[in-house]
Amino acid sequence: MLVSLKTLLHTLLLPPGGPLLLAAAGAWLVGRGVSTFARRAGWALLIAGLATLWVLATPAIAEVLSKAAVRYPALDLHSPVEAQAIVILGGGENRPAAPEYGGAPAAAGGLLERVSYGAFLAQRTGLPVLVSGEEGETRAMRTSLALGFHVATRWVENHSRDTFENAQFSARILEAAGVRRILLVTDAAHEWRAAHEFISAGLEVVPAPEGAGRWYGSGVRRYVPTLSALAHSTEALYEMVGDGVRHVLAALDLRRQRP
Repeated sequence: MLVSLKTLLHTLLLPPGGPLLLAAAGAWLVGRGVSTFARRAGWALLIAGLATLWVLATPAIAEVLSKAAVRYPALDLHSPVEAQAIVILGGGENRPAAPEYGGAPAAAGGLLERVSYGAFLAQRTGLPVLVSGEEGETRAMRTSLALGFHVATRWVENHSRDTFENAQFSARILEAAGVRRILLVTDAAHEWRAAHEFISAGLEVVPAPEGAGRWYGSGVRRYVPTLSALAHSTEALYEMVGDGVRHVLAALDLRRQRP
């Protein structure tokens, strides 16, 4: 129930859905023309929605929001990595049947970036890998690791629907294998929340964020809206809101009621 509610609120409140709904409500009021006040309120909502969408889609604003959400630096591989396993979290685009791989599933977009970095760490450290996420995600991750990077997956956790469940279900698998300390691979904005979920599940975490040093352009291009900037703004807002929700749920002790 909480997962479904979170998905609904994410769609309705965060960009692009939230600002577009605001603009649509404004356009409806303008079109109704019942009263002068209603039309003025409609124009205000319409302008506010479109302006919010424009601002959040500018790389300069996306950079500010991303820096606020990213709280762990990149992993320093010049120092000894004291961990027993690598955990790569799902999230992002995957293709159930990629024709260029003979119809095998494949990771794409942000998920592929996580897989690529997780494979790099596995090759660098020799640590075993666990992938965690929904069934389709983990199938794509496992296949991409094997075909694209020649990295075997030791464990698969394919029942989780959110970060909380990523941590709870993965911890059970790892603890049964005697693993207590992990390298946790996810995108940089998500790393803070994910690390604390895994710590709460009883594991020791070495954060291994991916994408912490994104470049958002220079000059006038920083103020020209792009789809990628809007995606990064949305991601940052989602993580900041999600961290607040995590604190509230922990305080209310609601998560013990979840399966």
